[in-house]
Parts: sequence; C-alpha cells; structure tokens
Amino acid sequence: MTPTDTRTQTTPRLLHMAASDATQLALRDWPLAPGVKPRAQVLLVHGLGEHSGRYAALAQRLNELGFAVRAYDQYGHGLSGGPQGGLTSDMRLLDDLAVVLDATRAAMPRHQPLVLLGHSLGGLVAADFVASGLRHVDGLVLSSPALALHLSGVQKALVASLPRLLPNLRVANGVQSAHLSHDPEVALAYDADALQHRRISARLARYMAEGGRHVLSKATAWCVPTLLLWAGEDKLVNPAGSAAFAAQAPRDLVQSQCFEEAYHEIFNESPELAAPVFARLEQWLEQQFPAP
Repeated sequence: MTPTDTRTQTTPRLLHMAASDATQLALRDWPLAPGVKPRAQVLLVHGLGEHSGRYAALAQRLNELGFAVRAYDQYGHGLSGGPQGGLTSDMRLLDDLAVVLDATRAAMPRHQPLVLLGHSLGGLVAADFVASGLRHVDGLVLSSPALALHLSGVQKALVASLPRLLPNLRVANGVQSAHLSHDPEVALAYDADALQHRRISARLARYMAEGGRHVLSKATAWCVPTLLLWAGEDKLVNPAGSAAFAAQAPRDLVQSQCFEEAYHEIFNESPELAAPVFARLEQWLEQQFPAP
C-alpha cells in the first residue's frame, strides 16, 4: 500500500474472519500510516444491498482527520457469506457486529476509543446494538438510519405474515439507485457495481420493520454520545424515524441534524449538499475525540 500522506493509505486491507457459525465475513481496514496514533477507531456498518467497499471516500476522509477505519460486509452482502439479502435469525446482524467489534477491540490499544458509524440498515443495526447494550462503544454516528420505513398497508401485512410462513423468501428490496443521491455518478457506479444486490428476505424485512421500534423505545434512556444525521428528502427510509428519535433522546448526549434537501446517501451527495454533512461530522468528532 502506498501512503498518500503522513496519515492515510488509499488501498484498504481486505481480511476475512469467521462469524459465530463459521460463515466468513469480509473486512476492509483503512489504517493510518505507520507511526501515526489514531484519535479513535471507527467501525463502519453499511446499508442494505451494498457493501463496505463503497465507503472508501468516507474512510479516507476520516483517515485524514486522524481516525483509523474498519468496515465489514454484513451477512448476505458483498464478499461475505450467506444468500444475498438473507438472514438466519433476528439477532444475526447484531451477533456478527459483536464478533467484529470484539476482534477489532482485541487488536486496538487498551484505552483507544471505538466509534460505531452506521448507514441506513447499518444505522439501524448499530443503533439497535447500542440500545440492546451488547457491547460498550465510545461514540455512535448514524447516517440516515432505517428507524422507520415507507410501507403501504399491504406491505405491512406482508411483513407481519410472511416471516412466519416463508422467512427465507427473498424478493426485490426496492432500492432505486436514482434515490441514493443527487449526483448521477453515484447511481451509475451503484448500478455497475457487481458486489451490490437488490434482494431482501422476509426475515430481514421484519427485522427492519421492528428494529426501529425497539430503538425508539430506548431513546429517552440513551447513554452513548451520538450524532444523528439524516436526509429530509429520503425516499428509501422514512425520515420520520430519525426525527422521532431526535425528539425523544437526551439532548446532552444526542446531537442531530436533518439535511432537508438531501437524498438517502448524505455522504455521497452532490458536493454542495455533502459539504455541510461532512462539516457537521467533523465538528462532532472534534468535540468528542479532540486531536492531541
């Protein structure tokens, strides 16, 4: 790997590790250059149908700020094992995050902070992980988390019934690339990406429908420093979920901001829409994990 400056390296290290059932999970590491001490370790959790390789630009931005970054492909996504969009149990994604987090902590200096950063489905998984108290984390960043969905009455009925009858039935996930970002290059890259998929199982759909309600039920007792950022023009998840969490959570611990004109992928938006998102993220990181 060739350093681009004294902090960051452009090509991630691709690793594999075994989940609790021996399924192989693919990990990507964006470490800082040798000899540079990270301000914190960021563990990134991606969204539905995509994979961790789509976060290279965000990882490099975090590297430049002094943060080491690790991301992984969730079960049934990217280079990890499992059927595309499948789920073996309601706890599967949380259990896998615990395995990856434990391995990440084991390789870190003892007192180095760890920050979870989750987008969309990954934001739901990260928030549910914290709400369930599965492991200690030092900070949480949520990007357009799937705390509520756009579901019709028929879709709600299907989500309620299908997981009991056909939990492994996989259908189209409804993600339309044109709704990711105002930047047309993002949609073109997404459509051309061989590692992305457009499937979702009935069990995963139920988890996404119910997980947000669990997170919202814990909002008033939230105890982890959190930055919640969401898109006001989100057509893939319902922004009302983020707004409800922001209204209920303790304001001394949870900072939040809606970017009214942005589409779902706020870090992949057109430059004029993404700039204030990155500025807000950098401001919060500086507050929580100041540079030496």
